[in-house]
Amino acid sequence: MDVTKAVIPAAGFGTRFLPVTKAQPKEMMPVLDKPTIQYVVEEAVESGIDDILIITGRGKQAIERHFDKSYELEEELEADGKLDRLDRVQEIADLADIHYVRQKERDGLGDAVSYARKHVGDEPFALLLGDTIIENDTPCTETLIEEAEAYETSVLSLERVPWQQVPSYGVADTGNVDSTAGSFPVNDFVEKPPQEEAPSNLAITGRYVLTSEIFELLESTEKGVGGELQLTDAIRKLDAVRGVELHGDRYDIGNIPSWLEANIEMALYHDDGEINAAVEALLAEQSR
Repeated sequence: MDVTKAVIPAAGFGTRFLPVTKAQPKEMMPVLDKPTIQYVVEEAVESGIDDILIITGRGKQAIERHFDKSYELEEELEADGKLDRLDRVQEIADLADIHYVRQKERDGLGDAVSYARKHVGDEPFALLLGDTIIENDTPCTETLIEEAEAYETSVLSLERVPWQQVPSYGVADTGNVDSTAGSFPVNDFVEKPPQEEAPSNLAITGRYVLTSEIFELLESTEKGVGGELQLTDAIRKLDAVRGVELHGDRYDIGNIPSWLEANIEMALYHDDGEINAAVEALLAEQSR
């Protein structure tokens, strides 16, 4: 089992961020000086993957433009002697081989993933949600790939969330296994259960490594919660699935509080001392 491709769904409306997402993809919401989806692509690249398929939708052209070459901008930066900024712009276009396919109708995450079938073929692949940033010393996707290749099975990243947030997630049933060390088998998943019916508070966090079997299972899966094709319902049918408990920092950029938290926390640890100092000063002033 050799994972060499990544798929990034980025077709959702981003309704929780309206009106700013009326004309701008939520995946392009900036966190400091980079759009969210660039962090996601960089995570895939840092995990050893340079073949990436982004699943877009109507109104998402800004994503393609961001990862494309910008000749006019590069020429102007070079002429102005802004070579450090020129390097950063050129690095974006050279990150990976990025391909695109458009989801014709927004019909759930499962439907979006099914659009990757022709590109992925019979290979296993990493799946990274385009509106979720995960900060960790070792990229989350790299860890999942290592576990998937070791056990030759699908592996998901899981995180313990507050119980009141459980109805917003797909939740894992792990039985009595020890989830604190390495990866562990998962018995079942439940999509967005009521809090009192949830088997645990271990939620799927937007990072997966899946075998190609998932595509056939998506074809035979009926629409579920919200009248959409749920990826979790297809994952439940896989012969074997393992989980890895996430211990890094995860930011769901689809909602404003998490987006604000990402900007503040990542600014505090940014390698630019001026940014650090500005945020620390602001927080100190607000705490008086």
